[in-house]
Amino acid sequence: MRHPKIIVAGIGVALAAAGGISAAVATTSAAGSTPPAVTAPAAPGGSATVRIVNAPVVGKTEAILTTASGLPLYYYLPDTAGRSLVTGQLAGLWPPLTSAAPTAAGLSGKLAVVNDAHGGQVAYNGHLLYTFAYDRPGQVNGQDFQDFFVVTPGIAPIATSPASTGTVPALPPGGGYVAS
Repeated sequence: MRHPKIIVAGIGVALAAAGGISAAVATTSAAGSTPPAVTAPAAPGGSATVRIVNAPVVGKTEAILTTASGLPLYYYLPDTAGRSLVTGQLAGLWPPLTSAAPTAAGLSGKLAVVNDAHGGQVAYNGHLLYTFAYDRPGQVNGQDFQDFFVVTPGIAPIATSPASTGTVPALPPGGGYVAS
């Protein structure tokens, strides 16, 4: 599977001590065009529905979480429970799923809203949820790209305690992708 090419426009990646990440990047697809216009998957204060669909992930059909419109949902490995590290232009490529009252269709895990830098960001089993600017309904293009991994219904919960150490847990086999 080919991923969109990321061209760094300048050395502007900085990890602040406060935990924020920003990046100065220009993006282009393999065809040389700019990424599609990105809008938030759900308006803050609106409702988002998270559901399970079967979709091809790295050549294998898997049950994954999607938005109501079928956009695959991802989690960002460096995030901690309740704290998104996806900001700036990175958030333009990986828009957070936000909602004041998300609903679940067929999920057995815990769907919640976390008030963070993005407002009311939706989390599943403690993992903050994002879409990918280059995905379309039924397409999974962002798997294992820039430390983002598709969310499966059986993803293990992460700690939501404020006493969390903020360390990144060890990756399970498969680099963070947990098949259900």
